Amino acid sequence: MSQTAATSLETAERRRAIALAAPAFLWTLGFFVLPFAIMFVLSFWQRTDEGLVASWTLENYRTFFGETAYLEAALNSIEITLAVTFFSVLLAYPLAWIIAEELPARYRRLALAMAIIPFWTSYVVRSYAWTLLLAKRGVINTWLSDWGLPVLDLANSRIATVTGFTHFFTMLLVLTIYASLVQMPPNLKRAAADLGAGPFATFRHVILPLTMPGIAVGAFITFAICIGDYVTPQILGGGNDLALPQLIMLQVGRRADLPMAATLSIILMIFVTIAYLATARYMKVEGR
Repeated sequence: MSQTAATSLETAERRRAIALAAPAFLWTLGFFVLPFAIMFVLSFWQRTDEGLVASWTLENYRTFFGETAYLEAALNSIEITLAVTFFSVLLAYPLAWIIAEELPARYRRLALAMAIIPFWTSYVVRSYAWTLLLAKRGVINTWLSDWGLPVLDLANSRIATVTGFTHFFTMLLVLTIYASLVQMPPNLKRAAADLGAGPFATFRHVILPLTMPGIAVGAFITFAICIGDYVTPQILGGGNDLALPQLIMLQVGRRADLPMAATLSIILMIFVTIAYLATARYMKVEGR
């Protein structure tokens, strides 16, 4: 093949690759990059009695770092999200291990299907279901009362919010951790045992490092979705534990302060970016 023909073929393949990638690129540009750029610019504007003013000031960011209510909402969001991520990993790992290692192969698909069932239920319905369970006269307190035990004040609290979130994200983490467990070569565990490693040492030095990509992916998805969620804290928390998404909705719905809402959204994105940077190196364990 001549050099001219090879060059023409390479050019045609490049054009074909660009044509195939163009729809995804345009979608990302139109529905993520452009809205994010508009939101970023809007965060430097000001809302006055006359309306929006393109003042290009850092006043909104100064307000965020200078007022206790905003900082408390950010701290609430981080604390709730970290608690949900921790408990979800803690519950999901043993369940994923049981499905991958203990169940016979013919039952694994059924077990995974059972794990996915909560995803088929409406998000709002799940939150209200937990409200019925945790309410002062709900199922749990009714059971405790029947047994003569003290009634617990669980509804409209951070405990309720974390419980509702954990129920949902545990199932998500089961899938990501299970995927890492089934890809792990079984010979590695036998080799560790032959070299004198006990069950704990094998888990710490062999199994856990190899399953870190699944944990990291699930933990990051949990963090990103949980910290930006509005519905669950509003229903289960009852507005008593104000988080950033609720504060953003207050800026839009009650104050019509779009620049401040944009500022809070940018700060929320910064938290997600930090979480990604913290977990990105663990996601690349397999690649190394």
